Amino acid sequence: MPILEALYNAPRRSANQIYMLLIILLILSQDSSFNASIHKMILPGVPWYKERLLHQTSLGSLMVIILIRTVQYNLSKLRDVYLHTTCLATLANMAPHVHRLSAYASQRLVSLFFMLSRKYNKLAELRENKVQLAKSNSIEGNSLSDDVSTELHIYTDFLRLVLEILNAILSYALPRNPEVVYAIMHRQEVFQPFKNHPRFNELLENIYTVLDFFNSRMDAQRMDGEWSVEKVLQVIIINCRSWRGDGLKMFTQLRFTYEQESHPEEFFIPYVWQLVLSRCGFSFNSGAINLFPIDPPVEKQDTDGGVTHKHHNGDLNMHGLLLDP
Repeated sequence: MPILEALYNAPRRSANQIYMLLIILLILSQDSSFNASIHKMILPGVPWYKERLLHQTSLGSLMVIILIRTVQYNLSKLRDVYLHTTCLATLANMAPHVHRLSAYASQRLVSLFFMLSRKYNKLAELRENKVQLAKSNSIEGNSLSDDVSTELHIYTDFLRLVLEILNAILSYALPRNPEVVYAIMHRQEVFQPFKNHPRFNELLENIYTVLDFFNSRMDAQRMDGEWSVEKVLQVIIINCRSWRGDGLKMFTQLRFTYEQESHPEEFFIPYVWQLVLSRCGFSFNSGAINLFPIDPPVEKQDTDGGVTHKHHNGDLNMHGLLLDP
């Protein structure tokens, strides 16, 4: 809870602090027992979450909400690829173990795909414009086109990863997550533009298999009056019991791990000393502190005392699917 609260207040945190908190959550998400247990712990309330009243929400649902909120913050402020990847990797590790994800968390998950798709569409349009500029044999135009293409490729990977997360929930935990099914049905139009995309079509086939199953059950129901959220959800819950996964293509389950770089102390020792100097209340002569026994090339420290260009200090390894470089 303190980690999630700190991420909720990300604008008050330094980039280094955000990275450290996300790395901790990623490491925790590598443990399947952790992923299962966080959905069993029900929180009576989350007083520090201001956008919405969260009542009787599982810790797992709250973690999904905060990770997605962090992606939103990064998209608008930091724009750091590694931060996006770490959040999505943690969600991917959690996905097969999701149990009774809340309505709000489920909605945010589908909205995450929509949010990233809007960024993708803007980049695709921008690349098309740059390509037209490059046709004039302008070196600058070619350079700009390459930059946009690289960013577009990155967002293609992000969108695929969100689809992998949704697929993992539908493949391994659909009967336990009627709210996820409802959220996908409610916003099914956001997937339509990508149905024939070569990177997404197999994953979307699974989503449309689920949509076809539940839409047909809805059509078979005779209702007096208008459909309400409660009535739709009730139909979904009833038909979740008869869901057998027929027609779904099973993909290799994603598993992200965090690995240290070869010299992690170059980041962690200065970072820990920065915390000591700023929080302990003792007075130190900072000029006399010798962090390393030798004098290797040391990166400049930023104004917060952290190390610049060394914030992530590790790589994400994914077994089963490799993101293109």
